[in-house]
Amino acid sequence: MAALTSFAPGGLAIVLGASGGIGAALCGALSETQSFERVLGLSRRDGDFDLTDEAAIARAAASIGESKLPVRLVIVATGLLHGDGMQPEKSWRQLDADTLARSFAINAIGPALIAKHVLPLMPRQGKSVFAAISAKVGSIGDNQLGGWYGYRAAKTALNQLLHTAAIELRRTRPEAICVTLHPGTVATALSAPFGASGHEPVTPGSAASRLLGVIDRIGPDENGLFLDHSGDPLPF
Repeated sequence: MAALTSFAPGGLAIVLGASGGIGAALCGALSETQSFERVLGLSRRDGDFDLTDEAAIARAAASIGESKLPVRLVIVATGLLHGDGMQPEKSWRQLDADTLARSFAINAIGPALIAKHVLPLMPRQGKSVFAAISAKVGSIGDNQLGGWYGYRAAKTALNQLLHTAAIELRRTRPEAICVTLHPGTVATALSAPFGASGHEPVTPGSAASRLLGVIDRIGPDENGLFLDHSGDPLPF
């Protein structure tokens, strides 16, 4: 992985959800670039970080602040589509309040609370990026198939939450960028039960490489956008 040349050297890069397929690949790729003083991976599996616990998010942010390194890159690589009896809904007949709440907690509310506590740590000068992994199925304009109610809606909410945060971020940090990113179809445990859906899945390493390429290329004009893995805007 080539260096990310658009960032000032010596900063901190953070991946939240670092134990997942894409998250682990992002941590490895970022370390290879040697573009940052430190690459920090956080996950529930590997430490005291719980996406559904704001107090844990606040503690992580406080610890990051104590490092004194400028926070140049934050990637939220968390996501929940299925597990523990939870499956994407094929019909409104399968809608369940607890399942919907769980999807929103992981896919939308958690990343928004990370933004609440981490965006203030970003420097006021120079490029910095806050990116969250979204999904093309969260695009209302692109939805032609229906189904997957909870996951679609939660990712749509994520896109709106971070678009709104991007507007506020611009007021104090004009060179900072807040975006959501669609990684494409990736061969991970999240997507494995559902096949390729007409698209050949790529490895997590390949997905990480192309996502970091997008992050390196974008500038303030892309602040607030929902982008695919090629850097092209997707409809909200």
